[in-house]
Amino acid sequence: MDPATLIGIVLAFVAIFAAMILEGGSPGSIFLLPPLILVFVGTLGAAMAGGMLKDTIALVDSFKRVLLGSVAPADGLVDDIVKLAEKARREGLLALEDAMKEVQDPFLKKGLQLAIDGTDSEELSTILEAEVDAKRKADKQAGAIFTAMGGYAPTIGIIGTVLGLIHVLENLSEPEKLGHLIAGAFVATLWGVLSANVMWLPMGAKLKRLSELECSQMELVIAGIINIQAGANPRLVAQKLRSLLPPGSASDKKEAA
Repeated sequence: MDPATLIGIVLAFVAIFAAMILEGGSPGSIFLLPPLILVFVGTLGAAMAGGMLKDTIALVDSFKRVLLGSVAPADGLVDDIVKLAEKARREGLLALEDAMKEVQDPFLKKGLQLAIDGTDSEELSTILEAEVDAKRKADKQAGAIFTAMGGYAPTIGIIGTVLGLIHVLENLSEPEKLGHLIAGAFVATLWGVLSANVMWLPMGAKLKRLSELECSQMELVIAGIINIQAGANPRLVAQKLRSLLPPGSASDKKEAA
């Protein structure tokens, strides 16, 4: 689990509430049910209207992935592939059938099975690359919903403020209520801007980042399997794969040590 998103959102809310308290305000004053319902439900409805029903249903999984999901370090994946390359070099490609039982990564397992079944390297690469492209497109769509919600939320908040001000104008005969009503009217705009910039847009960016990391690891797996299938020297396989890792990885630190 990578807690960066949860910590970031909590930190942003702490900063907002701290600023309110230091200015003499009360955080409880912004927790008004009508603007909260309007902004959050209205934003969800607008996002739903701009996409397919299946995209909205998938939001639940996207929320879990953004808040709780993480990507395992690629170094361990490289080590696993190198071990498989060593075994294939010593005992042949068919010997990997037993070793596959210990492989945790489903994409690596699928690629190895294709290689063991005798799939041509070019065709194997095409099949696996197609899966990477499909994942990248699905992730892009999931991230687009969060980004769209980040765009809709401030506007929905303004609608709430306009509705609140209409209510203010209806009560001009009662001046003692105007201050409270005007303050309540602007709460909707606050929640619209706040939710967009503290929640929806950062979540969309996090999903994009997760997708980039996961797809790069899948491409790493493809390169590894192609080299294993070609019977490449395990040491050469290790060098090739580690060259694909981002700077500052654990592999770089080991080599520097």
